[in-house]
Amino acid sequence: MNSFSSKVAIITGGGSGIGKEVAIRLVRAGASVVIGGRDQAKLKQAAAEIDPAGIKVRTYAGDIALPATGAALVNVAIDAFGGVDILINNAGVFRPKEFLELSESDYDWFLDTILKGKFFMAQAAARAMKQRGGGAIVQTGSLWALQAIGATPSSAYSAANAGVHALTRNLAIELAPANIRINTGAKVGSGVRGS
Repeated sequence: MNSFSSKVAIITGGGSGIGKEVAIRLVRAGASVVIGGRDQAKLKQAAAEIDPAGIKVRTYAGDIALPATGAALVNVAIDAFGGVDILINNAGVFRPKEFLELSESDYDWFLDTILKGKFFMAQAAARAMKQRGGGAIVQTGSLWALQAIGATPSSAYSAANAGVHALTRNLAIELAPANIRINTGAKVGSGVRGS
């Protein structure tokens, strides 16, 4: 019996990179998955690679910075597979830019995608998980939230990811009574580039 045979996962940034690889592994372990990203064609291609039969994968294209996108991903999971047990909150963006060159729109892009996106996606998923008696949330973070790298200036990126780490610590306390576990997996560098 597969270890995830009755589980339903949502994976943001699921069209490539870390998100796609996690989706492949979860489907192999028996889970059903909903992958999200901005590019519908990219998501469809990824879904065909993840599960050629098309039984265990659904897609939803939208901007994770919009809370409605998180709600829509949850609705797809509920409609297609009956609920949500796992969230891989992976969507992110990266573009090195010097602090003195950052505009307000650059700053907003990092914070909206990385921090706001993870906040409202986790909220929508946690509401659904509560209905099933619990679940697990994994947030993709960055070691650059904890250390500065001179070669690739990333003040806004790092600040947004520091917020993700703080968010996770707070949610671990708040969501524990609902049997929802949450942690942040910190990657080295900038492996997530806005899928």
